Amino acid sequence: MIMKTKLIIALSFLCMSAQAQYKQQLRGTVMDIMLQNPLPGATVTIPSLNYTTVTNEEGMFRFKDMPIGSYRITISYSGFKEATLENVAVNSGKETVVNIPMEALVKTESEVLIKANSKKNKPLNDMSAVSARAFTVEETQKYAAAVNDPLRMAAAFPGVLAAGDGGNSIVIRGNSPTGLLWKMEGMDIPNPNHFSNAGNSGGGISILSAQLLSNSDFVTSAFAAEYGNALSGVFDLKLRRGNNEKHEYTLQAGLLGLDAAMEGPFSKKYKGSYLIDYRYSTLELLNKLGVLKADGSVTRFQDLSYNIYLPTNKLGTFTLFGFGGLSGETLDPKKDSTKWEEKDDRYPYHFVANTGMTGLTHTILLGSRINLKTSAGISYTKNGYNEDYIQDDYNITKNYRDNYIVTKWLFNSTVNYKFSNRLHLRAGVIANLIHFNYYQLSAEHEGEPLQERINTQGNTSTEQLFAQAQYRISNNFAVNAGLHYLHLALNNTSSVEPRVSAKWNVTNKSTIAVGYGLHSQLQIWGVYFARQQNPDGSYYSPNRDLGFTKAHHYVLSYSHRLAKDLLLKTELYYQQLFNVPVSTKDSSTFSTLNIIDGYVLDPLVNKGKGKNYGVEISLERYLRNNFYLTLSNSLYQSKYTALDGIERNTRFNGNYIVTLIAGKDFVSDNRKKTFCVNIKTIYAGGLRTTPIDFAASQAKGYTVFDEYNANTLKNPDYFRTDFRVSMKWNKRHFTSTMSLDIQNVTNRLNVYNQYYNEDDNKIVYSYQTGLIPVLNYKIEF
Repeated sequence: MIMKTKLIIALSFLCMSAQAQYKQQLRGTVMDIMLQNPLPGATVTIPSLNYTTVTNEEGMFRFKDMPIGSYRITISYSGFKEATLENVAVNSGKETVVNIPMEALVKTESEVLIKANSKKNKPLNDMSAVSARAFTVEETQKYAAAVNDPLRMAAAFPGVLAAGDGGNSIVIRGNSPTGLLWKMEGMDIPNPNHFSNAGNSGGGISILSAQLLSNSDFVTSAFAAEYGNALSGVFDLKLRRGNNEKHEYTLQAGLLGLDAAMEGPFSKKYKGSYLIDYRYSTLELLNKLGVLKADGSVTRFQDLSYNIYLPTNKLGTFTLFGFGGLSGETLDPKKDSTKWEEKDDRYPYHFVANTGMTGLTHTILLGSRINLKTSAGISYTKNGYNEDYIQDDYNITKNYRDNYIVTKWLFNSTVNYKFSNRLHLRAGVIANLIHFNYYQLSAEHEGEPLQERINTQGNTSTEQLFAQAQYRISNNFAVNAGLHYLHLALNNTSSVEPRVSAKWNVTNKSTIAVGYGLHSQLQIWGVYFARQQNPDGSYYSPNRDLGFTKAHHYVLSYSHRLAKDLLLKTELYYQQLFNVPVSTKDSSTFSTLNIIDGYVLDPLVNKGKGKNYGVEISLERYLRNNFYLTLSNSLYQSKYTALDGIERNTRFNGNYIVTLIAGKDFVSDNRKKTFCVNIKTIYAGGLRTTPIDFAASQAKGYTVFDEYNANTLKNPDYFRTDFRVSMKWNKRHFTSTMSLDIQNVTNRLNVYNQYYNEDDNKIVYSYQTGLIPVLNYKIEF
């Protein structure tokens, strides 16, 4: 009887332990969206648990013992619109810390209650009224095959398409990937990707760590006045502060790299924090350990990123942040012709792509109406490629050399002034001091003599000024207007660019927005320094005085909320490009609107033009009841005109993009386990290509294109499906996640381009990547 009683007690204890709910702390700060100052006395509620608290004098709130799970948070504050955060995840491994911006009411009336209506994906920049959306870190982690990469995640958005599966460069509304601007904490930053080529905005793998990123903005047209030197889009990245109360750690191991992150306070009393992440290439480590056979080719990368938050009592807050990445690839084939399977095996090469930046920001509230943010920093990029040729007698000769180095000293200062709840002014200055050192030794065509095509170094600068105001006619109607000024000291080129937008919440369910902007962009740096030889043997730079490429952007947007979590959105856009550099030869069809990367060495003139126009329709079901889905359809045209006056398709004119993303989370009854399934499917028109002149290619021994018929051929339609499954376990003091991303799960080999193969004397296709699995394990504690 005693044994039976003990057994019952033991079983009861085990059952209670199995059903015990793990808990974690949820806390955050409530702020004014315009001035970023804290709002004390705001009421924070978690309706599903009936939990309520009030923010302290620093705008902070805290729920100490939150059961793990996903929650909706509502915030109310006198004189402000009610704010809502959906699907706030609370895990056992790490504390959940959130920042919640609130928008002031123009006027308050006792009988009127203005609610946020869960406006998910609303831009963090309150002056971005059209073609802009916020994205979350969870999206970069959740979307199939996004693998923590903002660019790969953005390929799921309307009007966005990957330029090729081999990298993460993106085409936005038919524009070249070179038109994208990267910003971090308000500062212009260099391309933050490993294995990048000079002049590109993407690469092979993102340097940026999801551990550091916070919710950020992605803009695709008619940018606000503070964004300059961009034509196609803007990534405006924000960083997350480290936990300033508790030391926490994250470890990851996967195909892409071994990753370690740590964060925490400097002391118990000081409210500052650090957040540091380091990653090392898994493949390189396995190569060094001898586990993988290199076969003469070695690929390597590593990166470091950090964000250090340093608040003071009276002098404002300081933040030191930055990132750095080293990447490269080397092929060292054996000098044995019996092991050469193809011509490329005779070309040893060394490729390097290093980049980094660090910045220091200072933010201070000067009274109750003025916020001043000032930043200074430095960035560095190096892209190099050396290629040789192994002759039949095994002697090695130079075949190609380039080395592009850019160092920039960065300075920003932005002031926000709140005249009233109706009128808000934002103005600032952006200055970059630039040192460049460029060299290229190459032949115009294969087999021809090598020439120094670029050989220069020096200094120059760019200056940008902007001012913009937001006037809110009512709680539901706002107008933004401003100017942006861009100047290049190298050739004393400048541009004054007006921007205007308006947004009207017609009802609680419907919104109309319009936007216009004149935008300009410098040419890719190396274009200015291309060399041409005079008859007397001296050199000159025909492109040094090139002006900016410019574009008028027009946007009309309409969105209608079909249900609480279901949004239908339509955007019409027209982009009129002009001052586009094209070849000085009227027989040439070359235009910079068709390049992805690299430096153009031919003489150019700003007499080209182009246009992109289309419509984007998306139906988005926000994550609710552990399910989300977005179906988007983009119909577009992308055209250009060179010096011959004939309008042609750009290489990016695929005409249509259909994208479906969906995901479902299966949560156990005790919320300790979550199994997730995510899918992304893209069906798009094939990109354009130029026919090959077969006879001319035979005669010359290399690919010769039929330039007059540029981009008249269209690749077969593009189709790709990505799939992701993951399992998350919440234990008492840690959270672990195992995930498998499968890119191109059907292994469809989409056509990339075509070229003439001299060895086989035929035209052959090159294909994009097939099925790629990416396995990853993460533990947070």
